[in-house]
Amino acid sequence: MQLYVSDAAERNKAPILEIISKEFATTRRVLEIGSGTGQHAVYFATRLPHLVWQPSDQGEYLHALRERLPSQSVANLQPVIELDVRFDPWPVEPVDGIFSANTIHIMSWGAAQEFFRGVGSVLTAPGTLCVYGPFRYNGRFTTQSNADFDDYLRERDPEGGIRDFEAVDALARKQGLRLSADHAMPANNQLLVWKRDT
Repeated sequence: MQLYVSDAAERNKAPILEIISKEFATTRRVLEIGSGTGQHAVYFATRLPHLVWQPSDQGEYLHALRERLPSQSVANLQPVIELDVRFDPWPVEPVDGIFSANTIHIMSWGAAQEFFRGVGSVLTAPGTLCVYGPFRYNGRFTTQSNADFDDYLRERDPEGGIRDFEAVDALARKQGLRLSADHAMPANNQLLVWKRDT
């Protein structure tokens, strides 16, 4: 079976791994929200054998994801679960790590709020949240290409769009998370890291 391959995931997986290998160095179980094609799940689980990687997604993405992952013999990669961030409660056990790439800007703001509510409900202390994607700062895009991308997202779905870092950080802080790092990444993206200490 021919499985879809995301070129973006292929390009960004190594730079992301460089960061999360440090951020998840003492983590034991990671929940990935929005696993998409599963390329990140396979790549990260293979290279981070000390942790259990739990992929998840919803709706239309589940079938292809489940087709890809059983073909991969990665001992620490769990079977994919269905997870809609709007579920309350999330159907997962507590975890000490959460990772998500390119999700916040394709969901509604209401769903983004539910994303952080859910994170707050399942992330243990100590715990680490890593979110990859484009963001605005002080209401401004970091590049013209991100502004153009935002136009595209909003034309496709008026409730989507590149989020303000400050608004997202406020949602994280409301859940008892503190910003630990903001890494500039290739292709005008960021990797934001929050920690829950207590």
